[in-house]
Amino acid sequence: MRNLLLVFIVFAGLVLAIDATFIEPHRIEVTHSWVEASLARPLKIAHLTDLHTTGIGRPERQLLSLLDAEQPDAIVITGDSLGWGHNAYEHVRPLLSSLHAPLGVWLVRGNWENSYPLRDNYPVHDEQAFYSQLGIHFLLNEAAPIRPDVWLVGLDDPSNGTPDLDAAMSTVPKDAYTIAAFHAPEFFDKIAGRVPLVLAGHTHGGQVRLPFVPVFWLPHGSGRFLEGWYGELGSKMYVSRGIGMSGLPIRFRCRPELSMITVGR
Repeated sequence: MRNLLLVFIVFAGLVLAIDATFIEPHRIEVTHSWVEASLARPLKIAHLTDLHTTGIGRPERQLLSLLDAEQPDAIVITGDSLGWGHNAYEHVRPLLSSLHAPLGVWLVRGNWENSYPLRDNYPVHDEQAFYSQLGIHFLLNEAAPIRPDVWLVGLDDPSNGTPDLDAAMSTVPKDAYTIAAFHAPEFFDKIAGRVPLVLAGHTHGGQVRLPFVPVFWLPHGSGRFLEGWYGELGSKMYVSRGIGMSGLPIRFRCRPELSMITVGR
């Protein structure tokens, strides 16, 4: 009986390991949300975060296929596009250059972009030029119009950068609908009430979520936030589980996510 139990435990562990390593990380879930707003016409946003890409592999191909099917008006990336290894900026190039949307692809820094020069001898000396070459709109404590009636405020990562909300908000017209994008969601407590919609990532949704056990890993800057919607009608934030992985290359009971958010009526 004891041997049979041991065999069962080993078999169950093997099945879970296979799922967490080879299956679940490649099963991107598409979530759809609708945010009420007085806009001339709806705006469909694909919110990506925590890509942690090292090139075009199975998850990246799946993501591109899903984006082709969803046909968003704009793509907003809330940081941590880089993956491990030397030349990480070159490794992110194939995926970012493959992203397209009628109203553009927009990107802000995550903690990996801020700390990358400390881990590698290959920093990017001109981020704006790098992303511009890829057709990406890079925002660093600044705002720009996605379209005339909708402005995007892009902030530096709050967990290890220097977000400057006042500077970024200073150019936004008073009658524009404003969306804020930053990486670490804990900053929501400082921005709530100033913009109606916030997009963030960083948490990976916990990445590994064991049954009957509280989430035991969240990166610094997550605060009380995990995934999904937070806030009230006047100021709401969506925290995406993201696409990639950090630390261990596994996901368990926490699928990668492509969040589609439509703003309007």
